[in-house]
Amino acid sequence: MDQKRSHLTVEAIINAPLEKVWESFTNPEEVKQWNNASPDWHTPKAQNDLRKGGSFSYRMEAKDGSFGFDFGGVYDDVVEKELIEYTMGDGRTVKVLFKEEDGQTEVVETFEAEDQNSLEMQQAGWQAILDNFKNHVEK
Repeated sequence: MDQKRSHLTVEAIINAPLEKVWESFTNPEEVKQWNNASPDWHTPKAQNDLRKGGSFSYRMEAKDGSFGFDFGGVYDDVVEKELIEYTMGDGRTVKVLFKEEDGQTEVVETFEAEDQNSLEMQQAGWQAILDNFKNHVEK
């Protein structure tokens, strides 16, 4: 039984040029510094092979060691400094658009929702990570 998944979108306007935003979003060492939804979580390991057919894997863990999981997928399309599309390990798809205007960069992520958590919770979690990314890039 294949049901149509909901798509959710999160976005941020980052006060930084596209070059810096792209580097921070795709460089594994940078990803480890911002990829968490709250201060009690972190990403101790990150690998990224940013090309069509390449894959990525980010280890996300509670800092107290109580819980953790691998977040990863395979890139379906990559257009440098413009677009990243990937399919997560569970088959859901994500599209990330980057657009620079007047020295600021807009990042828009659209993702297929999963069935375990409410749409509101998923939207809030992804937005929190994107907001953390924005704060990291702007500091």
